[in-house]
Amino acid sequence: MNLLDASAILLTLAAVFAYLNYRFIKLPTAIGIMLIGLFFSILLILLGDFIPVVSSAVDHFVEGIDFDTTLMDGMLSFLLFAGALHVNLNDLRDQKRLVAILASLGVVLSTFMVGGAFYYLFPLFGKEVPFIWCLVFGSIVSPTDPVAVLGILKKAKVPKSLETKITGESLFNDGVGVVVYLALVGLAVASGGDHGDAHGSHGDSGAMGIAKLFLWEAGGGILWGGVLGLAGYFLLRSIDNYQVEVLITLALVAGGYRAAGGMHISGPLAMVVAGLMIGNHGRLLAMSDTTRVHLDKFWELIDEILNAVLFLLIGLELFVLKLSGPAVTAGLVAIVIGLSARFLAVWLPVTLLKRKRNFSPGVIRVLTWGGIRGGISVALALGLPKDSDFRELFLVMTYVVVIFSIAVQGLTLGPLVRKLILSDPTIKPEESH
Repeated sequence: MNLLDASAILLTLAAVFAYLNYRFIKLPTAIGIMLIGLFFSILLILLGDFIPVVSSAVDHFVEGIDFDTTLMDGMLSFLLFAGALHVNLNDLRDQKRLVAILASLGVVLSTFMVGGAFYYLFPLFGKEVPFIWCLVFGSIVSPTDPVAVLGILKKAKVPKSLETKITGESLFNDGVGVVVYLALVGLAVASGGDHGDAHGSHGDSGAMGIAKLFLWEAGGGILWGGVLGLAGYFLLRSIDNYQVEVLITLALVAGGYRAAGGMHISGPLAMVVAGLMIGNHGRLLAMSDTTRVHLDKFWELIDEILNAVLFLLIGLELFVLKLSGPAVTAGLVAIVIGLSARFLAVWLPVTLLKRKRNFSPGVIRVLTWGGIRGGISVALALGLPKDSDFRELFLVMTYVVVIFSIAVQGLTLGPLVRKLILSDPTIKPEESH
């Protein structure tokens, strides 16, 4: 199936499911589309037992969509830029310490806690997984997904400062998480594939390799994002034509992301930095009121359409999974382990920073529950080497974590905020920390 046919089918399904959700179910659009897609997948799988041709056709269609490439090399750049475009840089600056710690040390800490726990838990499910591959799984489920988070926060009505914490962290830790994942997969493969000794002689060289990769990918991505943002700013400032200015931002994202891939630096971080610069300095100093309105409407529409397609794909990915009892059970355990690791990764920096600033009483629990995993985790699991003995296991576990995270955490985040923070009479929503 060619790209145009696949795009036509996905857009049609997304539109139909969005209509059904809006008309009858009335959940947040992205979550509603994902759950309808999941139900649709289950229904078709059941029908496949009686009408094999239906199951075969759907399997062929879903397997023909490279989720990893579609998200990581295509949709993600537009989604991250659109998300960063509406983040106030002054608000983000006020939360910079916590955001920086959660987006860097928090991801690494969670990776090692999840990986370390499953190194001892996998044998209970009949799997012997080397430690380095356990860390790879930890890196898959540790980053919070900016796509999932941004879509859900719009409906949750959280206080502005709390929204900035969650949004800022999710935008930046995506890039950091991908770098950690790539480094660990490289070490895992170099250690002898699936069967290598995870505790081999990769100590200093491995750590040095990870440090160099991190500095090059993350640092290079941030610098490249600054260059793109600055170039976009001067181009937008030199003209006053909203059609051309919208086209410039579109080219900045598409071309800038591809160029980042060619330089082997972090395209996600570049898009976040460029989006912050265009959305703040560019919006204030380089755009007319007419351009601001059209630019916001354009990127809001891009964001909504791609979100709908992405969450539809998450629901349909059920077709490519080889479900088994032990893998699903391990996924359910991973939910608990992942939330526990997230709690510790949040508790530590908040506790340390409490010496210099005040936080609202429920902020640790809200940040823990607001650490939502989404399509990026699925894409990373699908990006594992095809010949890996652990690919199917990790993919099923990741899928279970993601479905729970989006459906349960996403739907209950708003009520949790209202219960823990907004119900506190001593705290005004706009003052919540």
